[in-house]
Amino acid sequence: MGIIRGCFSFIAGTVCGVYVAQNYKVPNIAKLADTVLFMAKVTEETYRKPKKKDDEDA
Repeated sequence: MGIIRGCFSFIAGTVCGVYVAQNYKVPNIAKLADTVLFMAKVTEETYRKPKKKDDEDA
């Protein structure tokens, strides 16, 4: 009885997730994360402070 009670929320979440993924247009989270990381990298490179000449020698 303990295993069934402990796994019920996991099984219910899996079933609900499968249903939602099959019946609704769910965005691709991996692609969205890659896009956000790329935009963050571009923004960081755009607004980065220029290096000092002393730092280039080190």
